[in-house]
Amino acid sequence: MSGERKNDRYDEYDQHEAGRGHDGQDGLLQQNGLPGHDDYGAHQEYDELADEDSTYDAYDEDDDDEAPRGSTKRRVVMVAVGGVFAALLAVGGYGAYNVMNAVTDNGPSGGHQGSGTVAKEPQDPPTAEQAESAAKEFLAAWSRGDITAAAGLTDRPESARAALTAFHEQVGARSLALTGTGRAPADSPSEPALGFRVKAEFEGTPDAWEYDSVLSFVRSQDGRPVVRWKPSVIHPQLTPGRTIGVKAMPNPVSKPTDRKGRPLDTFPSLRAVLPQIAPPDGAAAVTGRAVVLSGGSGGEPEQLFVLTPSSAPSVKLTLDADLQQVAEDAVKQQSANGNPASLVAIQPSTGNILAIANAPQGGFNRAVAGGQPPGSTMKVITSAALLEAGVSPDTVVPCKDTTYSPRAWHNDERGDFPSYTLTDDFTHSCNTGFIDKGLEKLQPGALGRVAREQFGLGLEWHIGIPSRDGTIPAPGNKDEAAAQYIGQGQIQVNSLLMASVAATVQNGTFRQPVLREDAKRVTAPGKLPADVARDLRAMMAKTATQGTARTPMAGLSGQIGAKTGTVEAGSQANNSWFIAYRGDLAVAAEVEGGGHGFSAAGVAAAQVLKAGGKG
Repeated sequence: MSGERKNDRYDEYDQHEAGRGHDGQDGLLQQNGLPGHDDYGAHQEYDELADEDSTYDAYDEDDDDEAPRGSTKRRVVMVAVGGVFAALLAVGGYGAYNVMNAVTDNGPSGGHQGSGTVAKEPQDPPTAEQAESAAKEFLAAWSRGDITAAAGLTDRPESARAALTAFHEQVGARSLALTGTGRAPADSPSEPALGFRVKAEFEGTPDAWEYDSVLSFVRSQDGRPVVRWKPSVIHPQLTPGRTIGVKAMPNPVSKPTDRKGRPLDTFPSLRAVLPQIAPPDGAAAVTGRAVVLSGGSGGEPEQLFVLTPSSAPSVKLTLDADLQQVAEDAVKQQSANGNPASLVAIQPSTGNILAIANAPQGGFNRAVAGGQPPGSTMKVITSAALLEAGVSPDTVVPCKDTTYSPRAWHNDERGDFPSYTLTDDFTHSCNTGFIDKGLEKLQPGALGRVAREQFGLGLEWHIGIPSRDGTIPAPGNKDEAAAQYIGQGQIQVNSLLMASVAATVQNGTFRQPVLREDAKRVTAPGKLPADVARDLRAMMAKTATQGTARTPMAGLSGQIGAKTGTVEAGSQANNSWFIAYRGDLAVAAEVEGGGHGFSAAGVAAAQVLKAGGKG
């Protein structure tokens, strides 16, 4: 086409647009989520196009949203390929606006260059030769960036123009080659179809994005063969309501592995944990970019072509992939009825966290960030305080059926047991014995002091991800103190904290749990006295073999100890707690609405101890 004929076409376009009204054109473009007519500089663009070798003005969007949009002139050269053609188009910039309306395929129809509707009267379908000629003209216009001309060669010019413009703006390829590939299967006998291949190249990416699409043809009112417009012309997977564009890929801050270098990203409970792992000092992640298909009912954007792959420095965590899988399975089983649950496993000798499991899986990490009363598992700390206050494991601490603080308190096991010792009260989880002896021997705030100074609760832990510290407020009266001695009231802990309590008893020394060995650890201000640690291990061992924890702990050999916890939840089912150790492995589990401690939480914890504890 000569430059004179091109200018005639642009004059026709200007006259048509003048007839429509400038404001009407702006409104239509803005309705499709695009800038107004003046933003594209259409008239200036047409004046600058002189012939087939003329320069095409493309508009770049700067990465800085506040920077003004500038134009960069690039030359486009048409080249013959395979007897049909190939064309390269330089386009720049990455659009950020939503083009949902641009691919809905509901745009109005117009005439030639803007109104090419399908003929209303029955006509013969375009011949194969006519379809090939129309395809060549359409693809040539699209490839050289003449979006208006390309859209005018379709049966829905406005929809086509909006969608093609959006594709160029949002994909932002450095060059685009369109090559006809010959006849293709047709959706309808009355609409011949031709295939074509798209090859897009991008700055900084050696590989090209290539894919195939199809054009089908109908006749316009004036009998011309035109492209039947639909979003899939641009890409076969593009449907109404979906968009294609370049987006940043999910940016992993680091690439965590377990302590043996094995990947962890397949574990559901760790999906919210791994993105929180910071890279090693001096290392940084690289944010990837990809052409993606967004929208529709597919959920996550679908990657069509990776421009820059994401990369992240590896970080070795203390987790053990084998034990993590057991923990995941155990929690899943106990939460099958919709009960929220969590479990944490710790190595007492090091404080290394070996497993973290949550249900439901999601953004909230219940195991390390939750807060619930621990029930009778708190009696481990209450016993430590009583032992330090002069009570021995053999001291008679009667287990009354009912006691008062002045509030009335009862036990799960009803009846009076006047000869019970402290060990018996611990083994059978007698509430009244701990309340009576606690109110007699312990000063207000003693429980919180022992928890902090010897078990590390309430200190600011830095485990490698955000976690919640334990809360044991000073009681305001005897009722509040009584509730705390048996793990009720305002105490707030989680599985991480209570697993550490079990680990401290087993090891005799508090070692702050960590997810990565380079984490900054805190130390407890005091130390659990050796004789107190010894007595607690003996009491927990008897509970595991003869007391309330004997059923889930049955069959476990070696050094074992456990404590059950059952938390009253008003009219709801009781919450189940269980802490235990076996060899160099300590576990805490909780199941909301799980009932007694030896049931749901005990079963989950025992599964992990059987898999990972050493005799």
